[in-house]
Amino acid sequence: MNVLTNPSAPVQTRQRLVINAAPARVWAVLTHIDGWAAWQPDIKRPHLRGPLQVGTPFSWKSSGVGIRSELHTVAPAAEFGWTGHSLGTFAIHNWTLKAVPGGTEVTVDETMEGLLARLLKGPLTRGLAQGTQQWLARLKAEAEK
Repeated sequence: MNVLTNPSAPVQTRQRLVINAAPARVWAVLTHIDGWAAWQPDIKRPHLRGPLQVGTPFSWKSSGVGIRSELHTVAPAAEFGWTGHSLGTFAIHNWTLKAVPGGTEVTVDETMEGLLARLLKGPLTRGLAQGTQQWLARLKAEAEK
């Protein structure tokens, strides 16, 4: 089960999208962390440092910012999530995949907390929502190939 996001975090988003592909296909694209940069132009140097399992760390850059993450949920074709630390912020990121007629409903929940999140709540909330929408759109395009 996904680690719960922090409902009192200053920055949070929830986005949902239906992808016209089976959950197994969406899962394969989403969880191939080392391949993220191939379909996510904002992501650079993603590197999973071990097997795809709870507790495995990975590092990546998003929009030029380095992020240290660790997997907290790995439930094949159903739930995937990680925590991340960057620039004094702590994020919890959860993906839920649900089979629906014609494809997969993907729900993304993310919260961010820390000093920077409190100081820049408005801009970071807008940026997180837009970034998550872009991520979903790119995941959709890649999974539907």
